[in-house]
Amino acid sequence: MLGTSANGTRKELVMAARPKERVYSEQEIVDRLAAELPKWRYEDGFVCRKYSTHAWKSTLMVINTVGHLAEAAWHHPDIAASFGWVEVRLMNHAAKGITDKDFELASKIEQVIQWQPAGEGGALEGTPQDPRFAYLKYD
Repeated sequence: MLGTSANGTRKELVMAARPKERVYSEQEIVDRLAAELPKWRYEDGFVCRKYSTHAWKSTLMVINTVGHLAEAAWHHPDIAASFGWVEVRLMNHAAKGITDKDFELASKIEQVIQWQPAGEGGALEGTPQDPRFAYLKYD
């Protein structure tokens, strides 16, 4: 990778060598999803989850949330969407399979998207039950 130094000269930037990531077998993926992420599934080489929303505004909010988490993690999913749903598909393209990055990002996405503050008993009351304000179809 090339960059520019403070005085404007080009220099080579050296990235730290990273160990090769462990790619999980199909059975290991299925077992780990069942144990840690039961709403997620393994399909066509990806770990996947479909979130149901109440309308387009909610769909866009889910997409933006997933996008933020993925960018912060520097691990980018495939996303498909329609009026009332968003599907997230994760696979480590560089490793050509499912790695810990996929499980960790899926877990963070699940934690944030499924968050219901009213259940925590604090000052945050969460989305009202009124259908006019419905957001996700929590499961």
